[in-house]
Amino acid sequence: MQISRTSQSIIGLLLAAAIFGLWLAIHIWAMFGLRLEGTAWLWVAPIFAVQCWLSVGMFIVAHDGMHGSLSPKWPRLGAAIGAILLFLYAGFAWKKMRDAHFAHHRHVGGADDPDFNADNPRDFWPWYTLFLKRYFGWMSVAWVWSVVLAYYFILGVPPENIALLYGFPAIASSLQLFYFGTYRPHRHENTPFADRHNARTNDYGVLASLFSCFHFGYHHEHHLSPGLPWWALPARHRQFIAENLTEQRA
Repeated sequence: MQISRTSQSIIGLLLAAAIFGLWLAIHIWAMFGLRLEGTAWLWVAPIFAVQCWLSVGMFIVAHDGMHGSLSPKWPRLGAAIGAILLFLYAGFAWKKMRDAHFAHHRHVGGADDPDFNADNPRDFWPWYTLFLKRYFGWMSVAWVWSVVLAYYFILGVPPENIALLYGFPAIASSLQLFYFGTYRPHRHENTPFADRHNARTNDYGVLASLFSCFHFGYHHEHHLSPGLPWWALPARHRQFIAENLTEQRA
């Protein structure tokens, strides 16, 4: 897929603005405009699902910022947006997360891979627990509790709104990110990995891939072409399939 740096930057920035803008608008309404009583409780499930998905999107946008693929024309802007979104997501420090992610690409699937659990390469919960221990540190705890306490004691947001429409969707998004973006692509199975990238790609269609993890399930393609933004991965996936078919027929 050939696209100019300027076009890639404009598309990436517009999509980032749409993802964050929609998340922020729903968040403000859910915290300050929605009173959970009567039929208003029917809003909880859809808001939960949408905010969980948009939180995943915010992290994926920040991930593109790490690789410089969010805004290759204006890399400092892309990095700044990535840093802001990472901090808003869970109080994550930009440099620490970026360095860890680059270490993941260098040592993918090995003992030095911070995203991998070498002792439990097949088991979800031990791996997820280790994942949280490595990334969810004191800074994240301080940020989350600062927001929660400020919302409740200073701004008067009802605790059920904070828990159901902010806290739980954020927790669920970490599970979604981990399952579709780390565990499924890198877990050990009976079938060996195709190459040194130690990554697999899901077999979802484009819509299922988008809603599961913003196409991050096309994970082998991401490791083959880490400079591609999330929205270009479906085209890279189709190209990869076509290349394999050509090799098989040759």
